[in-house]
Amino acid sequence: MDFGLLLQLGASLLAILVLAGIAWKLGLGGDTRIRDEEHARELADEAESGFSAVDIAIDRAGYAALLRDTDGRVLLLRRHGSHFASRLLTGHASVRLDRHLLVVGTSDKRFGEVTLDLGNKAQYWAASLRRL
Repeated sequence: MDFGLLLQLGASLLAILVLAGIAWKLGLGGDTRIRDEEHARELADEAESGFSAVDIAIDRAGYAALLRDTDGRVLLLRRHGSHFASRLLTGHASVRLDRHLLVVGTSDKRFGEVTLDLGNKAQYWAASLRRL
């Protein structure tokens, strides 16, 4: 093998390792999930400044959550890549219940529908969302 080709191969490998290290250091990629209620509260406050959740339901997989504040507003969080997107739900939200799964749609078609596995809480949240 030619020395120049080996040098080029080594430099390419080193560049890949450096980029992987930078991505790891910055926390890019990975499996981002809602860890617990406190994490859900932090995400909600980032999305809607001053949103103070008093009732929280987190999807069993940690990909989405529903949060209600003291004013009765409901915020829907869902994972979007390595971040979370949110929408305040209005009376235009669609809600479907399938056993322990709750399917919530917003008036924003770009946000899409979100399916949450809420276990026994699914019926409670479905009933409360229908009253919006």
